[in-house]
Amino acid sequence: MSGLLADKRIVVTGAARGLGADFAEGLARQGARVVMCDILAGELAECAQRLSASGCEIESYPIDLADPAAIEATFNAIGEQGAIDGLVNNAALATGVGGKDMMEYDPDLWDRVMQVNVKGTWLTTRAAVPLLREGGSIVNVASDTALWGAPRLMAYVASKGAVIAMTRSMARELGERRIRVNAIAPGLTRVEATEYVPAERHQLYENGRALAGAQHPQDVTGSVVWLLSDLSGFVTGQLLPINGGFVFN
Repeated sequence: MSGLLADKRIVVTGAARGLGADFAEGLARQGARVVMCDILAGELAECAQRLSASGCEIESYPIDLADPAAIEATFNAIGEQGAIDGLVNNAALATGVGGKDMMEYDPDLWDRVMQVNVKGTWLTTRAAVPLLREGGSIVNVASDTALWGAPRLMAYVASKGAVIAMTRSMARELGERRIRVNAIAPGLTRVEATEYVPAERHQLYENGRALAGAQHPQDVTGSVVWLLSDLSGFVTGQLLPINGGFVFN
């Protein structure tokens, strides 16, 4: 298959639905063989089957970012099928993590968010690095909530700020391997994981963007394709906000 990602094998976590599913399809349409991973095993299998039936080259593996042993086992299995050229760290605990202010926030929920969104991203990247070919690319999915300080969402905002900081450190450490690491910061996107977000928060975004209106997964996928392609071959350690101009970096 031709395309910007022809002959590349790319892992996408959190790929069963929402942004991750759109990433998987978009990368496959650009010629990549996509390795889809998610904790939602049933939804993952359904999405992988649907994309395969449409002509996409797909592999799928269940993964739990809260379990270090599961991360290692999944990437060992991925490695048995060959090297990879890219990784999209999209999986995160994002549903049901807001609504309380910093004075009320549940410390146990804080720990769960950090375990998945921060430690899980680090451990996934660590497991992937031995499989990455020289010239490989990693895209970490952060959030623009960390750029403007969304209220009543403390742990999620903090976790995505940490992802941005880790991206810069990873880029310096992995540069000697010629592996690039960048982050994207999508705005509030209309997907299953954001259905719980109050209508007023959606309206805040949709009315406050330079490009007014709702944001959808396809508004984000093109930037991920570019960061994984050879067109961005000298770009690393950068943060790309993708939010229609709600906040500028």
